[in-house]
Amino acid sequence: MGESRPEVPLAGGEHGHQRLAELIPLALNGLAEGTAERGGAAPAGGPATVAASVAAAMTDELPPLLPVRGVGAERALVELSRLLAAGSVDPADPWCAAHLHCPPLALAVAADVVASALNPSMDSWDQAPVASELEREFCGAFARLCYPEAESPDAVVTTGGTESNLLGLLLAREAHPEHVVRPVCGRTAHHSVARAAWLLGLPAPLVVDCPGDRLAPAALADALRTLTGPAVVVATAGTTNTGEIDPLRAVAEVCRDFGAQLHVDAAYGGMALCSDELSPLLDGLDLADSVALDMHKFGWQPISAGLLATGDARRLGALTVRAEYLNADDDTEAGLPDLLGRSIRTSRRPDAFRMAVTTRALGTAGIGELVLRCCRTAAEVAESIAEHPRLRLWGRPALSTVLFRPSVADRLSAPMADALIARVRRTLLESGAAVIGRATMPGGPDDRDDRDDTDELWLKLTLLNPNAGAADYTGLLRLVAETADAELAVLSSAGVDPESVEVL
Repeated sequence: MGESRPEVPLAGGEHGHQRLAELIPLALNGLAEGTAERGGAAPAGGPATVAASVAAAMTDELPPLLPVRGVGAERALVELSRLLAAGSVDPADPWCAAHLHCPPLALAVAADVVASALNPSMDSWDQAPVASELEREFCGAFARLCYPEAESPDAVVTTGGTESNLLGLLLAREAHPEHVVRPVCGRTAHHSVARAAWLLGLPAPLVVDCPGDRLAPAALADALRTLTGPAVVVATAGTTNTGEIDPLRAVAEVCRDFGAQLHVDAAYGGMALCSDELSPLLDGLDLADSVALDMHKFGWQPISAGLLATGDARRLGALTVRAEYLNADDDTEAGLPDLLGRSIRTSRRPDAFRMAVTTRALGTAGIGELVLRCCRTAAEVAESIAEHPRLRLWGRPALSTVLFRPSVADRLSAPMADALIARVRRTLLESGAAVIGRATMPGGPDDRDDRDDTDELWLKLTLLNPNAGAADYTGLLRLVAETADAELAVLSSAGVDPESVEVL
């Protein structure tokens, strides 16, 4: 007889849900305790304090995260869940607003538990029968949202805008296999565009001027006029710094005139398609050859949840690859779907499942309403800043990003003003009070002073919490102004050069 062995508790199988029912409450208790311990938008103290908290939490095992003898499932789960919650920023806190980092819907997280328990691997049909069919249906529907008049739109799931932009340039390159395709983008394009060109062996992007943070069609035409070979233009629907949206229809017309392909990075703004009020901002999106969208921004999904859509499914054939053990010819001829050509990754999670659960639950109208809430809140916060005697607004938000800075910075030379604003951001972060972003931009589009063409450092609020209203940011605006005054006093006491201060 073989030696009896203790059964390893698994998440799947006939009894897996029972073990999950025992463990998940422990994890949630740890989450609740850690959240209460943190008490704000971020852990206080900065990197050194956070690192010390990790070291102090597990002193009895060395190394604590890779001990020879484990401490047991319950203890490890509670300890590390509490530690993670206490030492994390919380995107559900209104004052955690630095990045395109959304608070996920409870619904999407719950769906993710189911997907994780079953663990479909989306690289072959025999690992993911229903997951692959749900993904196919979901991607087709989403592509149709982007390309309502196309004959055969389709989309693939990605890890987000970076991978989607890589795929957009890849498809453009493969459309001209005998030529070198030159990427062209605005100065405000996401950094992943240049990285994608590098990874794909394409020339560095030709960068075009973006007055007001929007790609200028006339400048784009001038740039394309200098090229002799094929080009792919990358436009942006929701820039990282301001949320501005390029004039997509005009850009598409320029691309058509010069025979250039068009990829639109709509990772931020693309979900505005779900709102009747906001969708006109994306006029011309359906003229693009490919579109990048993210549901882990406006979509409120756990990371990652990206999509790359195209109006012509045949273009995705460029992703085709053969591996006999995953998509043998005789299997595909017998009718088994080929999943390997749906991604540049092999093993990948069923991210479309929680996206599909969310869209089925809320509908596009429900998602559009949440997007609109965030954009309206941003407009109201911007109005509060414009009326604030100690703050200056960069410009009216296009989506849900608001740039502003303390007015006291305008009394300083440019280097000192930037230093002050950077100190304000770090002070709020290290105190745990708030997580605010930063952006280097020329003076606001409505400015009429001599700073218009000078890059300045601005504070940034990226508002992705649909439950937060403008009133939730009143105290934060006051705190920013007070912190700026306090930091200026610190700089002054440290012997700031009086000549660095300008007379208004």
